[in-house]
Amino acid sequence: MSSTVIEPTNQQKHDLLIGENYNLTLARSMQDLVAETQKGTSNFSPFINVFYRLMQAKIDPPLESIWVYTILTVRSRNFTNDEPLNRLSVTKEMFELISVCSSACSSLKGIALLAPVVFELHKVVVESKRRDLSSKREKKLIREIRSLVNVILEFISVCCSQNLVEQSDNLIVPFKILASLWMSENQSLESILPLVSAEISREVSEGVCDVNHLAGVVIFEMFLLKLCLSFGMGIAGAQSEEDLKSWVVGSITGFQNAYFFETLVRMLLEPTLPVTSLLQSSEDEVLLRKVLYDAIILVEYCFLNPERAVHLPTEQMKRLAMARLIVTQEAIESLRENGDQKRAISYASAFSSSKLPAQIIKWITSQIGMDEKPSRSFGSSPKTLLEWLLGLDNQGIRVFDDRTLKTRAKLVVDNSKHDYKPQPSKMERKHADSDILFYIDNKGEVEDGDEEQKKLNKSMSAAFVAAAHSMKMTKNGVTKRKEKGITGKMKKIKYLKFDLSENFGSTIERNSSVSNESLNSGSEVDEPSSDEDMETDEQ
Repeated sequence: MSSTVIEPTNQQKHDLLIGENYNLTLARSMQDLVAETQKGTSNFSPFINVFYRLMQAKIDPPLESIWVYTILTVRSRNFTNDEPLNRLSVTKEMFELISVCSSACSSLKGIALLAPVVFELHKVVVESKRRDLSSKREKKLIREIRSLVNVILEFISVCCSQNLVEQSDNLIVPFKILASLWMSENQSLESILPLVSAEISREVSEGVCDVNHLAGVVIFEMFLLKLCLSFGMGIAGAQSEEDLKSWVVGSITGFQNAYFFETLVRMLLEPTLPVTSLLQSSEDEVLLRKVLYDAIILVEYCFLNPERAVHLPTEQMKRLAMARLIVTQEAIESLRENGDQKRAISYASAFSSSKLPAQIIKWITSQIGMDEKPSRSFGSSPKTLLEWLLGLDNQGIRVFDDRTLKTRAKLVVDNSKHDYKPQPSKMERKHADSDILFYIDNKGEVEDGDEEQKKLNKSMSAAFVAAAHSMKMTKNGVTKRKEKGITGKMKKIKYLKFDLSENFGSTIERNSSVSNESLNSGSEVDEPSSDEDMETDEQ
């Protein structure tokens, strides 16, 4: 062990962990730890004590202190069996310890801390897909995976249901250094966050990473992992597709997290989703993308309204709106190419009737001092609006702050055929109405709000209903399910304080917020029904 790790006296401990000295001590301890890791050191006990003190020194400790303490503590358990069930058990312990250690932290920090848990869980899921699932042992593995996924999603849902406190401070230690503690030497930076694009992974790993964005990425990864596991449950037929849609819309409404939603939209801009190793066929990915398109384009989420999102930077909201605009046009073009004219009509109608074009036009016209009213006609279709924005950009007006979005906007306009604004016949409209529904999520809106706004929402809803009719929603905007789902009433996680420095294994068994019993017996989060579940019940 390096001589740099020296046990300080009690007075030195007190002096080291006050004010700026705290950050310096944390950074220096991380440097020493990384140096020892590169030497191949296997005994990290002195570092566990150091990071335990760092974690205990503050009421709301930095993410780094909890992360390192948790990873080193779990690693010190010397799990040598590389079997998926054993690795899943290690992942459970990591989740349990993180959930307990983060009980005093802000909700978003508690979610962001789960990044290494998702990383390990993804590896176990991929491994399970390569195995023969006919044996009892492999079936047990799948049940345990789904149970853990549901419990983690429930934990995230509980965190999101609380008053989220924005974390304006960035990580003290670069994310890629933290991630090196749980990655093997032959893994690339892109594999740190396995269920997002290489671009998003690089932004988190190499750029300035804050808790808000990291939490949004973690929520998306668990959200996508759950969906992919649902496809492995025998998903088939229109009813199962509707169940997936309902769960997706209900989850987005329940999370109400703009950082998660932005990650989801950006991932739909990618030509493929990173789910090849999780799905059984390319047809599954096509269905998955269609379900996500419906949830993004055919639903108006109130938490994205500028009046509700005043705590978010204007630049972020503009970037998200531009991404949604491009995704809508790409989805319409894709549907046209595949002959799904009915759904393309629904998307075009939903866009023109939504608040999105008006929001974008308002932002741009206020930026350049232009009268908003004459510009409203540009919001009649996503392609028309994109052409107008690109025209302004060519005139030297900075419309696209993100260069990637500007490139994608040009590409989708160049590849588009003539603008798509057909009026469906009565028979087409009637048939479309039975398949797709656009609805306005008014969750959290004030009941006695502005009368004019109520009339606007009512007229918009009427237009959306004319476009489609498939996702059955309740009057308060929450997904109507046959059974309790992720947005239903959930059992909250209770945290019990205890000494983490000794008897980790037995303490977790007694006091963890998510016990082994709850992990093995299922979760409060319902899954879409499956043929496999019915077979299990019959047995």
